[in-house]
Amino acid sequence: MSRRSKSSRQWLDRHFKDEYVKKAQQEGYRSRAAYKLLEIQERDRLFKPGQTVVDLGAAPGGWSQIAKRFVGTKGRVIALDILEMEPLPGIEFIQGDFREDEPLQALTQTLEGCLVDLVISDMAPNVSGMAVVDQPRAIYLCELALDFAKQVLRPGGALVVKIFQGEGYDDYFRELRSSFKKVVTRKPDASRSKSREVYLVAQNLNI
Repeated sequence: MSRRSKSSRQWLDRHFKDEYVKKAQQEGYRSRAAYKLLEIQERDRLFKPGQTVVDLGAAPGGWSQIAKRFVGTKGRVIALDILEMEPLPGIEFIQGDFREDEPLQALTQTLEGCLVDLVISDMAPNVSGMAVVDQPRAIYLCELALDFAKQVLRPGGALVVKIFQGEGYDDYFRELRSSFKKVVTRKPDASRSKSREVYLVAQNLNI
């Protein structure tokens, strides 16, 4: 067995033994990532009925499911991902690469000038395994999410963004602090302990 296929097998074994994977299957969530957002919601109370939420990097839809659950029938969830996503009730989906202008324009047109209460981003690049390549790509996606959030959020709005600790993290954290009145770091229990991922929760956008 090649080294690559062995590591793939180990990943699959871990995945299917994962308590959050089993829980997601039992409770009807599309991904274990749903529990990361649920834990953030428990601590930070970001979602409220009637809100407009944009979900970046949405596929397969776990975060969109959580968002829709909390904003309710009067709320709105607009999801975007480079990958296809099976339709979800009440979710408006745009397929496209967030790094390109066309999907961003489609997203802006869908909002029709309405301001957004919350932007949530679970975006991550396709990893090469080389930190010197992967980390800048990840930080770039975080920068794009912040730029977008500053354009569409209402005053006092919030942003949740996945980020990987490493080069560029401190500068990005400072950038968030200059744009929002409160910024905290969260490492949900559902986030694998070996992963460098954390979530930055930025609340109360400065006017």
